[in-house]
Amino acid sequence: MLIVRRRAGQAIRIGDDIEIHIAEISPTKVTLGVRAPREVSVTRAELSLTRAQNLVAADSLTAESLTKLREGLRFVH
Repeated sequence: MLIVRRRAGQAIRIGDDIEIHIAEISPTKVTLGVRAPREVSVTRAELSLTRAQNLVAADSLTAESLTKLREGLRFVH
């Protein structure tokens, strides 16, 4: 992992096509802007992890577990 110090308003480049802009820095967060070609997917790491976990959970569903889930979601009037 490369660690680079930057200040607000500065940027780093990854290859020829990707640029990361440091938009704002506060004591608790850093706001980044990413400029990349449309064909490059840019997502937060936790979204990829959540998607992978959801796919694993969906693969483990059975007809019985879906029925229990459906029954648990019924609204009582």
